[in-house]
Amino acid sequence: MYAIIDIETTGGSALAEKITEIAVYLHDGQQITGEWSSLINPERTIPYFITNLTGISNEMVEDAPRFYEIAKQLIEITEGRTFVAHNARFDYSFIRQEFKSLGYNYKRSILDTVSLSRKLLPGHKSYSLGNICSDLDISITGRHRAAGDALATVKLFEIIIAKDLELNGGRSELLKNARTAKLNPELDASKTDNIPEEPGIYFFYDEKGNLIYIGKSRNLQQRISTHLSNNTTKRSMEMRDLIADISWETTGSELIALLKESFEIKANKPLYNRAQRRTGYQWGIFTFTDKKGYINYRYGPVEKGDSPVSVFTSKLKTKSKLESLVEAYGLCQKLTGLYETEGACFHQQVGLCRGACIGIETAPEYNERAGKVVEEFLFARRNFFIIDKGRHKEERCAVKITNGKYAGYGYFDINDMGFGLSALHECIKPSPDNREIQMIIRQYLRSNRVEKIIEF
Repeated sequence: MYAIIDIETTGGSALAEKITEIAVYLHDGQQITGEWSSLINPERTIPYFITNLTGISNEMVEDAPRFYEIAKQLIEITEGRTFVAHNARFDYSFIRQEFKSLGYNYKRSILDTVSLSRKLLPGHKSYSLGNICSDLDISITGRHRAAGDALATVKLFEIIIAKDLELNGGRSELLKNARTAKLNPELDASKTDNIPEEPGIYFFYDEKGNLIYIGKSRNLQQRISTHLSNNTTKRSMEMRDLIADISWETTGSELIALLKESFEIKANKPLYNRAQRRTGYQWGIFTFTDKKGYINYRYGPVEKGDSPVSVFTSKLKTKSKLESLVEAYGLCQKLTGLYETEGACFHQQVGLCRGACIGIETAPEYNERAGKVVEEFLFARRNFFIIDKGRHKEERCAVKITNGKYAGYGYFDINDMGFGLSALHECIKPSPDNREIQMIIRQYLRSNRVEKIIEF
């Protein structure tokens, strides 16, 4: 028994966006046995580009029910049925998040028609709903509307069932147990039911107990489930097939998850993290003083033994950061490696550079500004604690920075009345500092709000 579902939303993130429409077709494996659909008031403005894509406007949903008003009905019609959708993880994650906001843990077995199509209907250039339906002559009435896309998914699902029966002599073992059929037989699939929807790190092991992958996520349940249903690349499917055991550790704060992931990968060097280590912070900004006494900056790939003042994940991000520093501090394009010339840089020619490139501005004058650039990559506070969420309500985490360097992290109980600054120091578990860790902390502080900063 199946519930074939499609939703429309205000955007692509289940954590940040909301559902605007949902359609459900009930199916017994042979034919449709029922259907239900509804517009949903997302209780927020629908972006213009989404309205252009789906045709669903703010006026259309103004008098539609809120999700909580249809939640009970959705639970009842999908009870005891397998959740089927095209790119099922997307639809399922939105519906689970909507229920989570209501304090309800919505769980169903899942079938993804993208994964099933790749397996049973190989050879197509694209497995997007529009393209696969075009290839199979499935007409879609109302593309990018929930009912139209869900009905197209029904027709695709029926083709998949027919193909599965044909290949398996009239028995559909794949559909009976599709989720576990593609997993390593040594993996206890029921173990995944206990994975929390919290920030943390996770570990994958092969049949011999070897650690093959380490990852982090703001939502462990969602991320691990994505790995176990991943059919996007040959490498991801290869790793999925090797996963014979899983372990995880909640961290409360995503920052702790990032720090622990970086440390564990460097310490254990798992097989499937090798590409990640190679493609991490591999670009850097470097500084030196030239023969004339001017402070210079350059950007380029980081080689073993290099000491860049900052590191980045791509050439584009590195160059962009250097360009912003040139503008902010009035630096010379030539002396920052952004304009190759024997004479004056372009900015000097248009009056934006003060002429350090051709000796008009003296080295001491220029260096007064250029020297401040390094401060961009240092912590403004030299000795401080970052206080953030803990693993439960009464706990907080602390990340310690000493003399501008990462010193470690720890957890403490906010109800411990005798807990002062000295005890905060004592809770810290020492950890090694490196440029990647420093970059993680700086970027996290720029992009996320922590509970507080305590200087010492």
